[in-house]
Amino acid sequence: MSATELSTNSIDSIAASFQAYLNYAYSQPILSAEKERELFLAYIQDNDLQSVREIVLSHLRFVVFIAKRYVGYGLPMEDLVQEGTVGLMKSVKKFNLSYGVRFASFAVHLIRAEIQEYVLKNWKLVRVATTKAQRKLFFNLRSFKKRIGRMNSDEIKEVANYLNVGEQDVVLMESRLHQVDEFFEDVQGDAGGDEYVVGAEHSALLTESSYCPEMVLANEDFNQKCMDSIKAYIETLDERAKDILVSRWMGSDEASRVSLKALAEKYAISVERVRQIEARAFQKLKDYMLKRGLKLDEWVVGT
Repeated sequence: MSATELSTNSIDSIAASFQAYLNYAYSQPILSAEKERELFLAYIQDNDLQSVREIVLSHLRFVVFIAKRYVGYGLPMEDLVQEGTVGLMKSVKKFNLSYGVRFASFAVHLIRAEIQEYVLKNWKLVRVATTKAQRKLFFNLRSFKKRIGRMNSDEIKEVANYLNVGEQDVVLMESRLHQVDEFFEDVQGDAGGDEYVVGAEHSALLTESSYCPEMVLANEDFNQKCMDSIKAYIETLDERAKDILVSRWMGSDEASRVSLKALAEKYAISVERVRQIEARAFQKLKDYMLKRGLKLDEWVVGT
């Protein structure tokens, strides 16, 4: 048996095992809000590990759903799911019923954090994102590029302002992402000439759109709490700052956003002054949300 045949058999075996895992994960029942609360009470009050087991098993499909969003980085799906499951189990320990949200709404952040940490460590031999700004760009810049295409200087400035990072950081990360994309469909073979495909297809870069009940509930719950807090904060602003923030960020889509120039003309001030008012109001909004246990960055990117 050749080395290629041994390798292929090994890959097939892993794929079959992982498919069995997926079948098991999707066979687990989804918990109602009442059942979820009952299980957490049993765990918190009586250290009931069987309750923990039920909680974890019922959310395995949720981990798989989140992990699918990262397959475009060319890493094994099995490893992404494994890292996400670590985040799920950490979430069980840290979750508190007093938060007033479903467990999935809380767990999604730790699941993503574990998967993202794995991606950053394994995407390349040399780590490409070590600072907070670089990490934010690494996981968000691709979605901006899909929407606005190749960035000019004005668009780079807008992205930098949107993510609160430096313009040079945007340029550098765009270059790094472009270089890696060239290898997502790399073809390798052994000395005998047999070839096999490694890496991810370009289709893997598309957003995962399959239905996931836990994600739907988590998004609805999280987005509603975000909107309630945002509306409460906006009412504390003066009329000009309120109008600028709403005009720039509260539209239904990108096309509905009012330009900085239009707002500058409306209030007879400079474009830079409008940008400063917008940036200050937005930063205060993020601080306001964080004090309430909500991360505005997650809501903005996910909506």
